[in-house]
Amino acid sequence: MTLGSKQQGPAAGPARTELPDEHWVRPRPDRNGYRADVILALVMMGLSVGSMFLYRVAGFYPEPADIPLSIAMLAATSLILAARRRFPLTVLVVTSAAFVATQTLQVPEIVMTNIILFITMYTAGAWTTNRRLSMVVRGLVILSMFIWLFVALATSPMPFLDRDLRDAPLSAFTAYSLISIVTNLLYFGGAYYFGDRAWASARAGVELQARSEELAVERERNAAQAVVRERMRIARDLHDVVAHHVSLMGVQAGAARRMVDGSPRKAAESLAAIEESARQAVDELHRMLGTLRETGDDAATGTTPLDVDGPSTLRLSSVPALVEHARTAGLDSTYRVVGVPREVPATVESTLFRVAQEAVTNTLKHASPSARLDVRLRYLDDSVELEVTDSGGAARAGASGAGLGLVGMRERIAAVGGTLETGPRARGGFLVRARITTAPSEAPKPLNTASDGRRADTAVPRHPRRLDESEIPR
Repeated sequence: MTLGSKQQGPAAGPARTELPDEHWVRPRPDRNGYRADVILALVMMGLSVGSMFLYRVAGFYPEPADIPLSIAMLAATSLILAARRRFPLTVLVVTSAAFVATQTLQVPEIVMTNIILFITMYTAGAWTTNRRLSMVVRGLVILSMFIWLFVALATSPMPFLDRDLRDAPLSAFTAYSLISIVTNLLYFGGAYYFGDRAWASARAGVELQARSEELAVERERNAAQAVVRERMRIARDLHDVVAHHVSLMGVQAGAARRMVDGSPRKAAESLAAIEESARQAVDELHRMLGTLRETGDDAATGTTPLDVDGPSTLRLSSVPALVEHARTAGLDSTYRVVGVPREVPATVESTLFRVAQEAVTNTLKHASPSARLDVRLRYLDDSVELEVTDSGGAARAGASGAGLGLVGMRERIAAVGGTLETGPRARGGFLVRARITTAPSEAPKPLNTASDGRRADTAVPRHPRRLDESEIPR
């Protein structure tokens, strides 16, 4: 993955290629990070000077260096920490040399200088881009420190090592040497290891961020493709609806032409039916084409297990079949119609059917097998409302989704000027409620049917009577 000090944006383009470790550049700290390094250097300087005075008072060094020299050496050791992440290897070399000098000159301080050397060793491993050079420099510093340690053990006078402990398995010199070697191995080994781990962790974090950005780009691309697919389906549904109106207008026009001389009243009824069909077709075209012209990112949904096509199935009368399908799949499902059913525009019917289809499918995919599904269709005075709820429960194994189905519902509802409410319910489960405003009807047309399945004669017509083809004179 090609990564550098400049972070890639979400529109980074094609997939990145993994690069060897030595070609990755860790992003440098910002201004606040460098300011923190300066503060650290000043704090370590103050602590080092304070520790030096305590060591002088305690008398740990029989012939300590004078105070001005001690402060100067401690300043050289600690203040360089301000540049530790700008020039990590240079800081490590300088700090190591200053550390040896402070001990050689008998500067009475050992705790804070050891901490500073550990920090610089760690920083060299965590922030050096050239990994091979980092390994070599750190290795040479560690080797030099051990050579210096062995020379000090061999040449420095240590009276307490001359004791003769007859019952001890080791001599005092051997025991002291082992303690020093093990302590230094742990000290330098820890600084080396944790520095490398910090480098690896930083690289993994940046790679994870880059992959997350790539996934975000992919999600946006999928959403855009889903919008195109959904709008193609909307266009197909619109074609079916408009084709129905145009076909009906053709039939009525033919009837009016044949009856204009012999039956002017019936010809007028046919012309009125043509006018009404034309208005409905134009209204539905205006309502749907506004959404099809949009280029926004509000995505849509793909094909679902309950997907059906064709103008005859995209009707509210087909919603019970969806509920029955859910019941067959094992869900406790109910369907209710509230209010007096009436005719609504075909685009409204197809939209509500698609919303019901997606909501029922989502329940089958995500709700518990023991969940309860409730579908309600409400005919209000000026609108039609579809509500699909489930009782939730433990999700089915392997159920997952990108949320495109819900956005697809919003796409369709927006196309007909409706509103959509979705989300978890307070008492558990999920709610989908779609409402589409329709022209108020002074006398709603009940969809009562006679025993033979045809509409009863008590139905009040909403539009001028449309002639059947059998009534057209030949």
